[in-house]
Amino acid sequence: MSRTPRIDFQPHDADALAQTQGRIAVFVAADGPDSDAARGLDALMGGALTRLADGARWGRVRPGEAVEIAVPAGLAADAVIAVKHDSEADRLAMRRAGGAIAAAAGRGDLTVLTAGLRHAEEVALGVALRAYRFDAHQKPDDEAGPEGTVRITGDDSEALARAAAPMAAIAEGVAFTRDLVNEPANVLTTDDFAARLAAMQELGLEVEILEEDELARLGMGALLAVGQGSDSPSKVVVMRWQGGGDEAPLALVGKGVVFDTGGISLKPAAGMEDMTMDMGGAATVAGTMRALALRRAKANVVGLVGLVENMPSGRATRPGDVVRSMKGDTIEVINTDAEGRLVLADVMWYAQERFKPSGMIDLATLTGAVIIALGHENAGVFANEDGFAEAFLAAAQAEGEGAWRLPMGDAYDKVLKSRIADMRNVGTGREGGSITAAQFLKRFVQDGTPWIHLDIAGTASLKSDSALAPKGATGWGVMALNRLVADRYEG
Repeated sequence: MSRTPRIDFQPHDADALAQTQGRIAVFVAADGPDSDAARGLDALMGGALTRLADGARWGRVRPGEAVEIAVPAGLAADAVIAVKHDSEADRLAMRRAGGAIAAAAGRGDLTVLTAGLRHAEEVALGVALRAYRFDAHQKPDDEAGPEGTVRITGDDSEALARAAAPMAAIAEGVAFTRDLVNEPANVLTTDDFAARLAAMQELGLEVEILEEDELARLGMGALLAVGQGSDSPSKVVVMRWQGGGDEAPLALVGKGVVFDTGGISLKPAAGMEDMTMDMGGAATVAGTMRALALRRAKANVVGLVGLVENMPSGRATRPGDVVRSMKGDTIEVINTDAEGRLVLADVMWYAQERFKPSGMIDLATLTGAVIIALGHENAGVFANEDGFAEAFLAAAQAEGEGAWRLPMGDAYDKVLKSRIADMRNVGTGREGGSITAAQFLKRFVQDGTPWIHLDIAGTASLKSDSALAPKGATGWGVMALNRLVADRYEG
């Protein structure tokens, strides 16, 4: 199972600090303790924080970074974590500071002193996000110490708890996404994935699972072609949150390839184990829907995910095969490793036919080309409407989630022309690979539907720690999509 800390909000109690167990985190200005909480702690420590601020080491520490003072004199605590604080720090900087505290604190009890700070609720969110770990398949590490409780203390703990409540829902949505992406494929089968989503009915989501016979009846030949080489049944899961009025919903569509071998166009063996994360788009949709339900969002949102496994076998789709999509267009499969767009094509069309959404966003770990273009700092953003794209980019920026818009155009479309079908599933060369993938998907967007395609291949999972996540799944996109819903679709 994954672990995120329990966070309690309590009034600041200066008299109790000397006997506080575990670790204590405190914010200290560049020139020394400048808040009542920091000065009180400094006095108990015999001026240790003042001496730290006067030393050369503190000068090399950047705002938001943490320094640990082990076995502090005058305290029962194991350590004090001093965070360099800029009084002008914005909400994202305070969130990252919370992440720095969690990274330094490790296991055990943690008390964070936030009295007098702006954006203290963001510190709590940063702690929750960075303290996540996925240890479902590891033996308990007794030497690392017991799990602890995080206490956030402040001037008005009740007000702080109220401000942090919606963020707790966001943190849980992010953790849910990370859990899904981190799970190995022998655990997170298409059946297991669907069952985890069905369990969210207890949160108030309406969840419907479409099995292969129904997908065949609907004409989803492109999606079914991807999964036909696997023993795991292909599925589409529909999650509905009806928190608004009678307005058309926003549709979120996710690619859920629980494992991607490449199919007959087999991937190289080196690194193939990472393809357990090829369902990152579906996981992000699921985590967003969880967050919206938990915070009772006043909007209508429908999440749809196509769950398949791409395996080679005697039944698998071959390069050169022609498949028919739900739209009715035929697709020549040139490369069976370009499978995600086939899944999305049918689910996007189904979403539009059934729900007539006010807008549609698809998410997918779709192309390696987007990593070459943008690295791991930004997801690729493609859109058919400037206003919709700008709204998402603003939401991503507000949440500190990197996103960069890339171009589209008819010139990129020409390489998808097929000799024997309505289109090919890949272009004729490697140039502009993430763009030609977006051009393929655009063919399955109906006239009048605002649409965004998010290629999250570079941001869904990382090989090293980041400010708000340990290495592995990041949960990128849950916070940005939640912000978009709040800013654009809630009154």
